[in-house]
Amino acid sequence: MKRKLSSIQRPFLLHISGAYRTTPTAASHTILGIPPLHMQLEFEPRFTSIYSLRITLPPSIIDIQPQDLEMKATGLPIHPSDHLKPNEISSEDGEANIAQKDIINISTNGSKTEDGVGAAFYVLTNDIWAYQWSAKLIVNNTVFQAELTVLQEAVIYTSHLPNHNTSKIHVDNRASIMASSNSKSTNETARKIFKVLLTNPRIKVSWVKAHAGNIDNERADQLEKDATQHGQLIHLLSFLNRT
Repeated sequence: MKRKLSSIQRPFLLHISGAYRTTPTAASHTILGIPPLHMQLEFEPRFTSIYSLRITLPPSIIDIQPQDLEMKATGLPIHPSDHLKPNEISSEDGEANIAQKDIINISTNGSKTEDGVGAAFYVLTNDIWAYQWSAKLIVNNTVFQAELTVLQEAVIYTSHLPNHNTSKIHVDNRASIMASSNSKSTNETARKIFKVLLTNPRIKVSWVKAHAGNIDNERADQLEKDATQHGQLIHLLSFLNRT
C-alpha cells in the first residue's frame, strides 16, 4: 500500500516542483514540505481521535493527552455589530511611531528556539523603561501561542493604565494581530484580546518588522530569549497542527 500511494503521489510532486523525472520522491517531499500520502492517511484518524473524539493514544504515537490540547472556540463572543476602530489595528510598519514621546510604547516578542518557548514585553514611558514582563512556555507550545500570550498580557497591562494615556503596542507577528482583530476568531486567547481592545479604544496595536535593526524590538527579543532559560513557567494547552 505504501509503495502504491507513493507512485500515485509522485507525478503530482514532480509537476508542482518542476523537478526532473529522475528526482527521488523523498527529495520532492522535502523540497515541497508535503508529507507522503501514507503518513497523511495514518495521521488523519489519529488527529480525529485525540482532537475531536478526545481519545487517548499510546505514548508511542503521541505524548500529548486530549485534555492538554487547545480546542477551537465556538459561537460568536460579541454582537456582530461590534468592531474595532480602523485606527486601533495596523498591519503596516509602525516603527516610526515608537519615537513618539506623547504615547506609551510597548514592544512585544514571542518565539521558539532550541532553548524553549518564550514571551516578553517591556514598556517605555518618555524613553524610560517603566515595566517588563516575561514568561517561559512549555516545549509543546507554538510561536503563535507565544505571540498571542504576550499580546494578551500587554493589552491587559495597558488597560489598567490611566484613561488619559494613549498606548501603542508594537508586535512583530502579523498573524497574532490579524487573529486578535477578528471578532470571529476561533482562538480563545485572540477573542480575549479583542474584547479588551473593544472596550479600550485608546490602546493601539501596530506591526513592526522583526530583526530590522529596531532597538526596541531587539530588546524585547532579548527579554524573550532570557525567559526561555530563566523565565517563570506558565502552562498553556498545546496546539496540534495538521501539518
